[in-house]
Amino acid sequence: MGNRLTQIATRTGDAGTTGLGDNSRVSKNSLRVHAMGDVDELNSQIGVLLCEDMAADVRELLVEIQHQLFNLGGELSIPGFELLKPEAVAALDEALERYNAQLPRLQEFILPAGSRAASLAHVCRTVARRAERAVVALGNEEAIKDAPRQYLNRLSDLMFVLARVLNRMNGGDDVYWKSERMAQGGAA
Repeated sequence: MGNRLTQIATRTGDAGTTGLGDNSRVSKNSLRVHAMGDVDELNSQIGVLLCEDMAADVRELLVEIQHQLFNLGGELSIPGFELLKPEAVAALDEALERYNAQLPRLQEFILPAGSRAASLAHVCRTVARRAERAVVALGNEEAIKDAPRQYLNRLSDLMFVLARVLNRMNGGDDVYWKSERMAQGGAA
């Protein structure tokens, strides 16, 4: 892997196609490329989130997630290949259980707001949902493994939970939606 990227500007994509890991070429507008792009954007957004102050365990978890998202991107770039293992999904399930157990039960919807770190985690959550939709769309057209779809589904849930955890750093809290229905005493 030492000298894999020897030339960045190859100009091979100037005609609107891009190369996959199996050396095939597809349209830059293909479902596979959309899924790859959304996963890449999600990884980049997590990189922005990592610029914020946070507990060391949350930071370590997010760095591991970045590595797994890189695996997921690699898997998407090579049709039929598997890089993201089911164990990665299980690790997210464990993290979800651990961090959610620390939080008070939700009584109302929350807004994607609060601290900057929590707000960035909410952005990651929404990008994860978009990436999941792109992987589902790809899976409707081509055979793909279950782990990519499952990983993105769990990751969006985990980012919601981590946003709540990050809002509680330094004594903060969630920002609750002011529901008209709830303000009127629960009338439908």
